[in-house]
Amino acid sequence: MEMKQRTIAVFVNLAERSYPIYIGSGLLATAGRHLASLSPGGRALLVTNPKVRSLYGEKVEKSLREAGFQAVTAEVPDGEEAKSLAVAEKLYDLAYAGGLDRQSPVIALGGGVVGDLAGFVAATYMRGVPFTQLPTTLLAQVDSSVGGKVAVNHPRGKNIIGAFYQPKLVLADPDALSTLEPRELKAGLAEVIKYGAIADAGFFAWLEANLEKILAPEPEALAHAVAASCRIKAQVVEEDETEQGRRAILNFGHTVGHALEAFTGYAAYRHGEAVAVGMAVEARIAVAMGVFPKEEAVRLEALLRRAGLPVAFPAALRRDLTAGRRDEFLALLQRDKKARGGKYTFALPVKMGRAEVFRDVPEEIINSNLLLR
Repeated sequence: MEMKQRTIAVFVNLAERSYPIYIGSGLLATAGRHLASLSPGGRALLVTNPKVRSLYGEKVEKSLREAGFQAVTAEVPDGEEAKSLAVAEKLYDLAYAGGLDRQSPVIALGGGVVGDLAGFVAATYMRGVPFTQLPTTLLAQVDSSVGGKVAVNHPRGKNIIGAFYQPKLVLADPDALSTLEPRELKAGLAEVIKYGAIADAGFFAWLEANLEKILAPEPEALAHAVAASCRIKAQVVEEDETEQGRRAILNFGHTVGHALEAFTGYAAYRHGEAVAVGMAVEARIAVAMGVFPKEEAVRLEALLRRAGLPVAFPAALRRDLTAGRRDEFLALLQRDKKARGGKYTFALPVKMGRAEVFRDVPEEIINSNLLLR
């Protein structure tokens, strides 16, 4: 997929932790030059997975060498199993053996799993070293690479062990999206749709009008979707960096989505697919609570369906929940990181383009809307 559009810059303004997000064709090939503008060349740790390395590793490694960096490349498993303390420990070993010091950057080349893991290592190795994101999936470009949430999973929950640690730089190259499997592109669209639903009704309407161009995928439409999503997330993060208030609206769809991922052992769903189900379920909860118009919930669900995303639990899971495992699922909802005092907490839409956080959502409303098709 050949890209001709200009590079777009979005800035996350967080005082001394501020950083730019650049979106444009060819950025992976110039990663070293961009990184060198922030820090002198030297040792670096490049974290990726085998598939991404086979596609883009040589290009990025060459750019780092030309910019004066001596990079140690670490391959981690593909999938959520890579986000573990055991894999993080192996990266610490590589960093130490490779001579990385407090000025040596950790560079994430890959999707959200690679970014979360590499960011966690950067935040904790020698009490924090520079961190750069080179996201190669739509989900990572619009969501996980921006905002500084880094983490690994625990058997009892997703992203339980983590930190807020901002990158120094994000380079989002839409060329990388041309190699995504259709399922992966659609999964990323869930987060894009979320941004319109919670923060920008005009962007949601643009997505309704241009969805087929994104799915094609057309380069200009993709770049616009990425840039608009990053601007929305940057604005929310600037207002509430450590999720003490408004930033929690970014979790629309994630309370049910994360529970769904944990309940199915992180094996049945892409993250975006689980979030899509979560948005549909949580929009129904918002309607039942009387805070979101039913016609807007129908509109949201229609766009998710057009994007090829799931909007309800599959039959096998529905059987599990009705056969005695519902309390197990509800317990996962209560352990959501937004929860306080074991109460059910949700980020819910109140109109298209605006969301709020609701604490102590009644269990009977959750139960009555959880399994609706």
